[in-house]
Amino acid sequence: MPAEPTSAQAETSANGGSSQPASAPAALRIFSGIQPTGDKHLGNYIGAIRQYVAGQDRGDALYCIVDLHALTVAHDPDVLRRSVYDLTALLVAAGLDAARCLLFRQSDVPEHTELSWMLCCLTEVGRLQRMHQFRDKSVAQRELVNAGVLFYPVLQAADVLAYRAHEVPVGEDQREHLELMRDVARRFNSRFGGSREVLVVPEHRIPEVGARIMDLQEPTRKMSTTGGTEEGTVYVLDEPAVIERKIRRAVTDSGAGIVRGPDKPGVSNLIEIMAVARGCAPADVETQMASARGYGDLKAAVAQATVEMLAPIRDRYAELRADERALEAILGAGAQRARGIAAATLADVRQCIGVGAVSGASSATIDTVSA
Repeated sequence: MPAEPTSAQAETSANGGSSQPASAPAALRIFSGIQPTGDKHLGNYIGAIRQYVAGQDRGDALYCIVDLHALTVAHDPDVLRRSVYDLTALLVAAGLDAARCLLFRQSDVPEHTELSWMLCCLTEVGRLQRMHQFRDKSVAQRELVNAGVLFYPVLQAADVLAYRAHEVPVGEDQREHLELMRDVARRFNSRFGGSREVLVVPEHRIPEVGARIMDLQEPTRKMSTTGGTEEGTVYVLDEPAVIERKIRRAVTDSGAGIVRGPDKPGVSNLIEIMAVARGCAPADVETQMASARGYGDLKAAVAQATVEMLAPIRDRYAELRADERALEAILGAGAQRARGIAAATLADVRQCIGVGAVSGASSATIDTVSA
């Protein structure tokens, strides 16, 4: 997301766990959630996971594996539990460091669901029914369109607002949900906050390059684990030979020029992937490929760059995934600290809306992400 908060007023201190008043300036707070369903692909990695890793050095970062969101579709309980560990290992392998961020499981922090109910009471049903995710999933779930699909965006809003996050790294397809949580936060503050910003109105952050990685076989459609093609989807844990094969078979466009353009979705997609993998601008890729003999040279270069980018993650993943006790320890420690932050927000929210026991004083401090 191009926009960042103009004022990062802190609810957290950045000095080794001591607390500061909520008005004291401190680090930008970043939050994002990621579902444990499906194997993560190149679009997930470029659009989200790489942002997570970078966020650790930009502010106080919290990343949540949102297993409760996964309940909106049919699932196997044992598979879901394994998938949480799969994703935890992948995120750590990609560079998330428990000493520099909080990584935790959504269902371990009940404040998410409590705040979600309160926010449901401030959210108009008509808007939820018009959201693209509800429309798409309600068509797919013809036998049972469960209420969770309708209220999913409100839980997503609670995930973020519980931590008074200033910034949410998301893909372009989540912009609609981000706008809902911003509106709900404003409505709460207007109705119950008086002169205080009890819930922080978050900004979104979308990467300038690679915000939408497209299916290699259908480059007008976003790469996806559910709606895409198998040969058009590069998974983070694919073997090098598989990555090379998929990119070598990528659909390109008419004309010989290796340049981006609305009439060249296949080539534009490959250029974007290579730019991210090489850490350069798409225009630089076009310059580098100006002397290429054709699309075959472009595909070979993209395949090599992609393999080199993903290889360290794949190599480290196997070792991490083998130790579930260590993965559970990371999630448990993260949840304990995350719950302290969310509990402070909920204390203020409960006080404002008039539920629960009367508190002697509004919470003025919360924990910090940094150890």
